[in-house]
Amino acid sequence: MNIAPGAFHMKRYLPLDAQRALVAECRALLDGAVPAYVPTVRGGGKMHVRMLCLGRHWNGQTYRYEPVRSDFDGQPAPPLPGPFRELAREIAASAGMPLDADLCILNYYAADGRMGLHQDKDEGAASLAAGIPVVSVSLGDTARFLFGGTKRRDPVEAIPLESGDAFVFGGPARLRYHGVSRIIPGTAPPELGIEGRFNLTFRQYDVTRIEARASG
Repeated sequence: MNIAPGAFHMKRYLPLDAQRALVAECRALLDGAVPAYVPTVRGGGKMHVRMLCLGRHWNGQTYRYEPVRSDFDGQPAPPLPGPFRELAREIAASAGMPLDADLCILNYYAADGRMGLHQDKDEGAASLAAGIPVVSVSLGDTARFLFGGTKRRDPVEAIPLESGDAFVFGGPARLRYHGVSRIIPGTAPPELGIEGRFNLTFRQYDVTRIEARASG
């Protein structure tokens, strides 16, 4: 479903078996050798999710990407698994956009999880200028996703993102404000055995990755 120019909501994109496999991978990653944590952002506020960055780490103090978690424990960001990268590429292609993801932010939302309205604008300048999309995958409980305009005060649309849904925004929609106002407990498919919601957002920091593939 085309939500706006450059923004697409793909309902039930992932079948249940694929969701189950991804949930198992997310659990293993969140509690792995480099575990997820609750970031503290500038000003001292705590985020309302557990976060794990793959490929590159997003620093909540500097709002920049970096190789290691210098704002937390100094550990290197775990690598982005190849199958994750392929999934992101496939979803973006189905929306007619190229993506060679080099990072993923994996968030876990408990029943009280939420994310304030924000723009994803910390990727590389060339990637932003090219409108390289963000690809989001939802697993577990339904989220009330907010999707606004390119200015904070623009009208906001509330979109339920259910388990297995994908959402893509790039091109003219790349810098639209978005967030999650609430999680709806008890809405995950029972086959997943999950309370809360996993969300994977794939991005491309380095635009030269696509350029290299195109020229090769």
